[in-house]
Amino acid sequence: MIKICKLLLLTHLSSSLYGQTSLVWEFRTEDRVYSSPVVDDSNIYIGSNDSCLYVLGKEKGQLKWKFKTEGEVKSRPLLYQNTVIINSTDGAIYAINKQNSELQWVFKTEGEQRKDIWDYFLSSPVIENGKLVVGSGDGYVYSLNPKNGKLIWKYKTDGIVHATPLLHDNKVFIGSFDGYFYSLNAENGHLIWKFKTVGDAYFPQGEIQKGATLYNNSVIFGSRDYNIYALNSESGRGVWNYKEKGSWVIATPLVIDDKIYVGTSDSHRFCSLSAIDGSEISSYPLNMRVYGSGIQHENDIYFGCFNGKLYQIGQSKGKLKEIFRTSGSKKNYSVVYNDKDEFKTGFELYGEDFKEAEKKILDLGAILSTPFIDNGIIYFGDANGVVYALKLDENSM
Repeated sequence: MIKICKLLLLTHLSSSLYGQTSLVWEFRTEDRVYSSPVVDDSNIYIGSNDSCLYVLGKEKGQLKWKFKTEGEVKSRPLLYQNTVIINSTDGAIYAINKQNSELQWVFKTEGEQRKDIWDYFLSSPVIENGKLVVGSGDGYVYSLNPKNGKLIWKYKTDGIVHATPLLHDNKVFIGSFDGYFYSLNAENGHLIWKFKTVGDAYFPQGEIQKGATLYNNSVIFGSRDYNIYALNSESGRGVWNYKEKGSWVIATPLVIDDKIYVGTSDSHRFCSLSAIDGSEISSYPLNMRVYGSGIQHENDIYFGCFNGKLYQIGQSKGKLKEIFRTSGSKKNYSVVYNDKDEFKTGFELYGEDFKEAEKKILDLGAILSTPFIDNGIIYFGDANGVVYALKLDENSM
């Protein structure tokens, strides 16, 4: 029996949180949400670790329908014609009718797996030129017919593939936990080139966990070997690399003009670099990781953090603002942090009991989800299973 999820609706509050946002609605799923949302004219689509894809009304957050898989839905849903396509940890790709929630097709991979507790995401399906491409924990990159789920081709790597593919110019660009970044022919899956990350003394494999972004003729991505790489998209040769000492770079970079914006893992900051040569331009200190991507809206950048806070950077003045805190952050912040926003005495993020420490961080309502902005409303999920819709205050931007 599927449990009916509790809907918490607070419509168009008159007062603004922190003067920058007002809560339009919130909806609680039954488990943590790492999935990033997408929206169409009427609905928001987002996955949850409770195994369900949720479809909620954009205006009021009411449950339209949900579709249950046998695993966690930790990918961004893909909207294609009249279907929504998702990847699940049960090792299957699903296409569901957007109107009536009926299953259209399912494609079963050779199975999913998780690298470690910090391997939070699945590869999100992407479509270009009538071909769906997605990675899998079985080490394969798959190309499917989005109309019927039939296999077109598959390419085997030597590691888990949880990165989201980047499709451009009839090529597939994707990284693997084997430490290689691949360029594949989108028509037949044949290898064009591959690039091996440098590796690090502590992380010699140089695993690539999330997706790449494109800048002119370069593809840019981060790695667990502490580097951000820019490669020539035609040859796979290095253009530049930037070493983020002591920190993985998991998030897919955001490119605006000639700059890239990206959050880091254990150096706990959000920064901008030159997309031309990788030199650092600006840095914004935080007190926790950023795994989701930043997004641009008008003249500002928005991103979420593991501390349960949503941030805004005004590009004109370059100032970092905290504009929202999740309910978990408000409730549990003092469990992890002191009055100076530093870790409390005795709290060890990577001590002997690192799994319990990670749970306390997630219980802050950590935001791993990459937000989506539509018509002045920002949507995202948190690690306590809450999906939020916030109205952005235009005067604050």
